[in-house]
Amino acid sequence: MNVVRKEETYTIDDIYALPEGERAELIDGKIYYMAPPNTNHQRLVNYLSTEINIYIRNNKGPCEVFPAPFAVFLNENDSNYVEPDISVICDPSKLDDKGCHGAPDWIIEIVSLSSRQMDYYKKLFKYRTAGVREYWVADPDKNIVTVYNFEADTMIEYPFGEEVPVGIYEGFLIRIQ
Repeated sequence: MNVVRKEETYTIDDIYALPEGERAELIDGKIYYMAPPNTNHQRLVNYLSTEINIYIRNNKGPCEVFPAPFAVFLNENDSNYVEPDISVICDPSKLDDKGCHGAPDWIIEIVSLSSRQMDYYKKLFKYRTAGVREYWVADPDKNIVTVYNFEADTMIEYPFGEEVPVGIYEGFLIRIQ
């Protein structure tokens, strides 16, 4: 007789019940624990967040930038909870004290060894199906940023040091060093 073990499924309540300081994401009811980011990762998050904030402020745009840790509840259900490295939200009705309810307009993930599979595969699929307009995967090991513009259905890779056009903002270019 074959015994099939049912894989345990978790909810957002389980994420909030984690011990203080422990970070994890929840995708389709499965918990993925997150390693602490390294210094280079944090430099990139800080640089990109600053560049985006300056652009929004100078152009009086309605969008807001939220670096991690920041809760994003992708769907109406309680089995998906992510903390993108950078979330740009242009619809203030999606925001409350807990975070963003629904898809941010633009998400940027900085790849690390422990997040490579998540960022390039699982999150790519989840973000696309949830309605994210643009998704960037910045990979410091490869010195490449992969830009997925879901509205235009394109994927383009740019080497670090080259200007990268932002799809949700016409005329906005960012150079990742």
